[in-house]
Amino acid sequence: MRFSIGAAEAVPDSLKEADWAEQYALAKKQALVGVLFRGIKRLPKGMGPDEDLLMRWMGTARKIQQQNVRLFEDSVKVCRNFTHEGFRNCLLKGQGHALLYPDPYMRTPGDIDIYLVGGPRRIVTYVDRLCPGQVMRYHHVDFPIMATPIEVHFTPSYMFFPLHNIRMQAWFRKVMDQQCSNRVALPDGSGEINTPTTSFNVIYILSHLYRHLFTEGIGLRQLLDYYFIMLNKERRVDKNTLRRLGLWKFAGAVMYVLHEVFALPEDKMIAPMDEKDGRFLLDEVMRGGNFGQFDDRLGSKEGEGKGHRFFRMTFRNLRFVTHYPTEALSEPLFRTWFWAWKKRHGYK
Repeated sequence: MRFSIGAAEAVPDSLKEADWAEQYALAKKQALVGVLFRGIKRLPKGMGPDEDLLMRWMGTARKIQQQNVRLFEDSVKVCRNFTHEGFRNCLLKGQGHALLYPDPYMRTPGDIDIYLVGGPRRIVTYVDRLCPGQVMRYHHVDFPIMATPIEVHFTPSYMFFPLHNIRMQAWFRKVMDQQCSNRVALPDGSGEINTPTTSFNVIYILSHLYRHLFTEGIGLRQLLDYYFIMLNKERRVDKNTLRRLGLWKFAGAVMYVLHEVFALPEDKMIAPMDEKDGRFLLDEVMRGGNFGQFDDRLGSKEGEGKGHRFFRMTFRNLRFVTHYPTEALSEPLFRTWFWAWKKRHGYK
């Protein structure tokens, strides 16, 4: 991994006896096939996988590259459409993160997350007119208008503990105007989009990782995004804001993981490493894989009803109580409150 992303220049001695089939399986689990293939291309002849696996790996990496080409093009179309419809906007995560990578086509892409200025009621009304019946979440609503999945955000993220969430939403209202004015060019003449500043992403993506830890899980791909944010020379961090939003303790765990896995230098860190919480977080990451898809400790998620999902998530979060009690104990209460709020206001 370190060799593939440029954190280590020398070819690792361990690769001489590497189980490449196991490496490929782990790369797929963590959505890092394209990233590790960049390292494979840099290896001396005869050190990489056998020809059959190499061809399979190359084919998957090629598909990832093609997906990125399509996502860059679709991102421009989506942003342009919402601008035309009168919504100021910026693209969250996704293809904006890809621009931070050594090769913008090596990152496994996901969906399009776009933030719109306008508030939930106006945005949901617009989405419902074109795609009726979409389920509203606290921070977004799906917008299945094209082949690429789109999530339209009213707010970038949130916290489960009420006080921290109130502060976070106030912070978003204060800084989002700048994010919707930060114009960047995409690779190979794909076009231009608005995407958040790196300093904004220091806090936003950390909160995104924190929330997903409780709801689904996070993998190395999501942490690699944050690693490249940490390396960016333009990023700034307000440590007081991290503390006020309840992110300081989690930041220490993330710094530990970024150091252990990606060799993040200590002078690039936003908080002191927390080894205890960091080891716990790394174990969760390695067990669950990309967005926790491989975590089956509480049974399969396929075909589960709302009741089963509620209790599965509640029991899942019990293991976080000793590390992050405020968020872990607030999460089921937050879900219950938001369900009641939607019923009262007539949202699906």
